[in-house]
Amino acid sequence: MATLLKKPLKLALVQLATGPDKSANLSRARSRVLEAANKGASLIVLPECFNSPYGCQYFPKYAETLLPSPPSKENSPSFHALSDLAKETNAYLLGGSIPEYETSSKKYFNTSLMFNPKGELIATHRKVHLFDIDIPGKITFKESEILSPGNKVTLVDLPEYGKIALAICYDIRFPELATIAARKQCFLLLYPGAFNLTTGALHWSLQARARAMDNQVYVGLCSPARDMEASYNAWGHSMVVDPNAAVMSEARESEEIVYGDLKEETIQQTRKGIPLYNQRRFDVYPDVSEGKIKLKE
Repeated sequence: MATLLKKPLKLALVQLATGPDKSANLSRARSRVLEAANKGASLIVLPECFNSPYGCQYFPKYAETLLPSPPSKENSPSFHALSDLAKETNAYLLGGSIPEYETSSKKYFNTSLMFNPKGELIATHRKVHLFDIDIPGKITFKESEILSPGNKVTLVDLPEYGKIALAICYDIRFPELATIAARKQCFLLLYPGAFNLTTGALHWSLQARARAMDNQVYVGLCSPARDMEASYNAWGHSMVVDPNAAVMSEARESEEIVYGDLKEETIQQTRKGIPLYNQRRFDVYPDVSEGKIKLKE
């Protein structure tokens, strides 16, 4: 059985409280990332829209231009804040997501940026599946009114540790992304996400545990903290789930950092006990990881 996680990794999910002041959000994020790094985290994750309020009415106002890369500090203060912070903490840093504006296409995206401990950008993921739902009497939300979707699966190699996969929020509802990542030897699936009080209560924990169970990998979901005075109320409950679908750590609703110590032996033990990887019937159904997969925009 192939080794997926080369050495133990301490994961931190920063359930950040955000508000309308972008500079204050970046400052708050810095403080909490430094705290996580001081606790020994080598991979630190911020939530979806960590630099702004979440909502279609906010995306254009808070959007930053990321291309050509690297952008200027004027065009993307969040990019440079994340890069500097990754270098300062000597940690891998996933900047949750930020609203992005692409000048060439005049389109907006919901975009994750990942930096290595040198402060170098190593991955970008644009949300592939846009959050368009209508639950009568509960919530109607249509990201597609403002945002355009990304067009690729995002896998990232962390040389000291192994491969991980990045996706954003609603992407978790589409198990193909997770299955492809697991079949491509990822040990961890990361989802910055802002589920709400309706969808969070229904499916947040269920989705995290399902993706872990189906693929026998670690899963991390990182939410903004809940703010009942905001126009959109995030669910909170950021969590780390192990390959056997057990919740290792879970936040409540307010600002908090949760941690998970990820180990290769947990993956191996899970897969030996329930050997799904030797039991799949690709003579009966297709292997989605061998299909036409887009790894570039």
